[in-house]
Amino acid sequence: MSFTLAIVGRPNVGKSTLFNRLVGKRLALVDDQPGVTRDLREGAARLGDLRFTVIDTAGLEDATDDSLQGRMRRLTERAVEMADASLFLIDGRAGITPNDQLFAEILRRSGRPVILGVNKAEGRQGEAGVIEAYALGLGEPIALSAEHGEGMGELAVALAPLVEAAEEAVAVVEEAETDVDVDEDAEGELRPITAARPLKIAVVGRPNAGKSTLINKIIGEDRLLTGPEAGITRDSIAVPVNWDGTHMRIFDTAGMRKKAKVQEKLEKLSVADGLRAVKFAEVVVVLLDAAIPFEQQDLRIADLAEREGRAVVVAVNKWDIEDNKQEKLKALKQAFDTLLPQLRGAPLVTVSAKTGKGLDRLQAAILKAYEVWNRRVTTAQLNRWLAAMTEAHPPPAPSGRRIRLRYMTQAKTRPPGFVVMCSHPDKLPDSYSRYLVNGLRDDFDMPGTPIRLWMRSQADQNPYKDRKKSIPSRLSKHVRSGATKKKG
Repeated sequence: MSFTLAIVGRPNVGKSTLFNRLVGKRLALVDDQPGVTRDLREGAARLGDLRFTVIDTAGLEDATDDSLQGRMRRLTERAVEMADASLFLIDGRAGITPNDQLFAEILRRSGRPVILGVNKAEGRQGEAGVIEAYALGLGEPIALSAEHGEGMGELAVALAPLVEAAEEAVAVVEEAETDVDVDEDAEGELRPITAARPLKIAVVGRPNAGKSTLINKIIGEDRLLTGPEAGITRDSIAVPVNWDGTHMRIFDTAGMRKKAKVQEKLEKLSVADGLRAVKFAEVVVVLLDAAIPFEQQDLRIADLAEREGRAVVVAVNKWDIEDNKQEKLKALKQAFDTLLPQLRGAPLVTVSAKTGKGLDRLQAAILKAYEVWNRRVTTAQLNRWLAAMTEAHPPPAPSGRRIRLRYMTQAKTRPPGFVVMCSHPDKLPDSYSRYLVNGLRDDFDMPGTPIRLWMRSQADQNPYKDRKKSIPSRLSKHVRSGATKKKG
């Protein structure tokens, strides 16, 4: 385990901007308004020769009740306990506030190393804030500008001894573990999902569907901020977990409302961050509310996952408060087959994020969808199948031109993609392509996964097919005839 640094401070002092600077990417959402960050976001930081893990936290609020600000504060305090050290960031232009003094006292009592950083210290306006920061009693402050990258060298000097001490402790532990006997045969087995390359899962859905609560129940701790308020999650937070022996990386995304209702800039950034998580995921869990399932927005989200080519699992949450479970489940399956024909056969699982019931079925459905998403069929099997399909239902002959399906092969996986070589591919109707796709789902056990089917024309090998016939011009004929007369 590498050295971990938690960035803490009041809202809008530049914690997320510094986090993005350290990880070298715009992972955390950044906006001028305070309180943008609410959850804990981890990233692999790089500062000179130093490599460590950095945690972006919510702004510390002077609230200790069960309000949203109070829950955010408790989550930040938990990050301080998890981390090896804390970087306490203050606003150099605003100066020291009473809340800064209160939080400095809390960090001092934590017993963990604390580095004091004064952000927005560029120019003369920030110099007074750097001098004033000495009053906090946390040692010599470091003048920083997260936006312009100033002070990164001084921060690296302050972090170097802490990171080196953590690396030496890890080396001692690893050296002790090498004395344990290792089964070489077991270590040599190939596993499609490993800790280095975990299974990436994105949990998407409308606001207040229970996405964060579900992930907290899976990992067994209150890692993500939850509550009765809709739209708590803003960033797409990646949480690593070993779920019953399977290494996964689960992305919690912001609730996606209808596009017409998304007006604020911050919500647009949150939705865009969630869409980016869908594109990089391998399996997408579309979480529905059992009370109002399959609304128009749910269908759009599921269709988006299918168009992106992700393996899809549909989970119906809050099943513990449903009364007529059998009738409701039957109605859900009928609505699913009718409203989402492009995902016919995809797993439909009922869960309760509050009680944890149904999580074993959800994990089995995710692994099954991932296996189908990676499935490959041999060319010999495909061509035997194609011959049987065309014999049972021959392709149409538009304008009297018969379409011949010559052979078929699988071009890719993740999702499965197939190429059919045929004559006149532009004349083949979409209905026949759907007939072939549905046959692939049924005959090769690929329910629910997106299937791509491309029709290609087999190029004729005749080298003279497109060459124009050489016809002598009238001028050349006249020249040849005149030359003949002169000879005569």
